[in-house]
Amino acid sequence: MDASSTARRLGRATALAVAVALAVTACTSGGGGSADKVAKSEPPRQDSQDINAKPLDQVKDGGEVRFPLYQWITQWNPFQVDGTYGDAVSIMRALEPSLFNTDASGTFQANTDYLLDAKVTSTSPEVITYKLNPKAKWSDGKPLSYLDFKADWQASNGKDPAYNIADPSGYEQISAVEQGADPTEVKVTFSEPYADWQNLFRPLIPAAGIATPDDFNKGWVEKIPITAGALKIGVADKTAQTLTLVPDPAWWGTKAKADKITFRVMTQSATTQSYLNNEIDLATAGTATAYGQLKDAKDTAIRAASPWDEVHISFGSGGALADQKVRQALGKALDRSALIKIANNGVPVEFKPLGNHIFMPNQTGYQDNSGEWAKFDLPAAKKLLDDAGWKEAGAGQPRTKDGQSLQLHWAVNESTPQAQIDLATAAAAMWLQAGVKVSLDKVPANDFFTKYVNPGKFEIASWRNTDSFPLSKSLGNFRLPVGDNTFNNPSRIGSQEVDDLLKKAAGTVDPVEAAKLYNQADAKIWELGHTVELYQRPTVVATRKGLANYGAFGLAGEDYAKVGWEK
Repeated sequence: MDASSTARRLGRATALAVAVALAVTACTSGGGGSADKVAKSEPPRQDSQDINAKPLDQVKDGGEVRFPLYQWITQWNPFQVDGTYGDAVSIMRALEPSLFNTDASGTFQANTDYLLDAKVTSTSPEVITYKLNPKAKWSDGKPLSYLDFKADWQASNGKDPAYNIADPSGYEQISAVEQGADPTEVKVTFSEPYADWQNLFRPLIPAAGIATPDDFNKGWVEKIPITAGALKIGVADKTAQTLTLVPDPAWWGTKAKADKITFRVMTQSATTQSYLNNEIDLATAGTATAYGQLKDAKDTAIRAASPWDEVHISFGSGGALADQKVRQALGKALDRSALIKIANNGVPVEFKPLGNHIFMPNQTGYQDNSGEWAKFDLPAAKKLLDDAGWKEAGAGQPRTKDGQSLQLHWAVNESTPQAQIDLATAAAAMWLQAGVKVSLDKVPANDFFTKYVNPGKFEIASWRNTDSFPLSKSLGNFRLPVGDNTFNNPSRIGSQEVDDLLKKAAGTVDPVEAAKLYNQADAKIWELGHTVELYQRPTVVATRKGLANYGAFGLAGEDYAKVGWEK
């Protein structure tokens, strides 16, 4: 839950488009304690963005743009389970072929640098025919071809457990990948309909880079062996924790505007002072402390948008938490409205309570499915714990069962902003009222995901999931693990019923019918005690005056090639 407790863009993140500086932070907000006197606006509409959009003829050629990065990126393969970290996927979409981009409404648009056309050419079975741009080539000189699509499918469809994949959704529905009428045409055949096919192969990864499971799992650690974008890696200095992107002279499309885009690893709290010191050109303003210091900064614009971005509390599945009643009790013991007020204190955009794991409140199809499971009801929470065999031990004392105390640990990223520490502290106090003692254990920022969240070594943790869009991406967040592969569901909590509903929804082309299925699945996810959703998190950032084509993106994707400075 903090600056680096992020999102994952491919999965829940995965999903899925948000400013880099934010896609990676987790829960955010600002200082607690004092009365909130900041006037709050309604969240921006879902189809809005605020990026100081400028046509390229109004953007200077050259110059440097500087962004924060909240965690050093180790795994660059976005199809690998450890490669779903928000910033990594965002940057990879600038370095590898992203066949489709999303606009502010979340609508897919073909990226003509790679894809001249793609459409459904058969419905029974479903066949998608892609027409590739013949100019598109990998950095090793090979043209993009059906072989790359085929390799990505075979690695990601879940049939070979040696590939430690992030999410097989969509790929497991594919039955064949073939060359079409000529080498620039690719035919992808599905064994069953898949509504969000445009989100597959985003980005496309070269066959030469994932030829074996070892290449797939380890060949992209600390390196990107092959690229095909307007930008490439200039410097990746792990010691200095600095990464630069520079124009690729082999690029066949419109040249990138900036000479250099620099990312520096820092904590979220450090971005405020770094911005004020003119060391970076964008900083999150989503906390009371940051917003208070940045809103009147010289030559600064505050930008806001509503991405797919949520803050939640996740439960593990081991020990006492293996009992669904205990997880349900933890949900009922929380006063979510009080926790949200702590997070929203001092921030100028309203944080809306979230009653759905799949839809955001301002998305078509949203309904609050939290029901009794997120309703603050301390007596009901206590009864669930009684039913689970945990006996009361007196006020302020943890319950006991079979000689064990009901004590849990909340893994907290050490760079978590103070408001989120306040939120976690308040949650722990609420749980103690029910007889559950929760300790907050700070862990190093660079270890939070790699050593705790991703491998599921936590009892309680909080982070943001961003960019879980389109809706079919939600399957990876809640699907049952297969062996050691947890996909994007590190808590390992799930059910076959949820899996079946989400898979059926992903194959339902009618959006109204699909929404019904997604909502049925969501109600079951609440009942499982998988996650307590807190609120949708608006993007609020401070940007340097004159920074063009970057800021708060909403559902749109970044295009780093267009980022630069106004003329």
